[in-house]
Amino acid sequence: MARGINKVILVGNLGDDPETKYTQSGMAVTTIRLATTSVRKDRDGNQQERTEWHRVKFFGKLGEIAGEYLRKGSQCYVEGSIRYDKFTGQDGQERYITEIVADEMQMLGGRGGSGGGEGGYDRGGDRPQRSAPPRREYGGGQRSAPAPAPAAPAAGGFDDGFADDDIPF
Repeated sequence: MARGINKVILVGNLGDDPETKYTQSGMAVTTIRLATTSVRKDRDGNQQERTEWHRVKFFGKLGEIAGEYLRKGSQCYVEGSIRYDKFTGQDGQERYITEIVADEMQMLGGRGGSGGGEGGYDRGGDRPQRSAPPRREYGGGQRSAPAPAPAAPAAGGFDDGFADDDIPF
């Protein structure tokens, strides 16, 4: 195995609203600050909490979605790779930055809460990740067209007028 693996998975809460900028070619670049907290017990049995802050960048369609739907306090799952950069500041000092370049993002939390709706996105195909497996019909060796699925009312027992294709998550 000649190549290495650079994979980061984070689940945390946004410390600020996302910041979206656009390149000269019109591609969205969204930056968030994501806090992850771990809890452990010290020698005396007291719980110690440690919060780490991560700078996460989203590009393209994923950047547009992150900028539109994520808000301060939102909980989200991020998958990507870690990147270290070095640059010279205006004062002439060399500075180092560590950031996560996101490939996938999943909004967590309920719609009524600060987490927005649930939904997953990846940069590869910019298509939502569906959690339900595709419906398969088994017909004793015979192939037949699948039966149309019955229309189910939306959560709460009413039709809100939106098709699944209208919702980006």
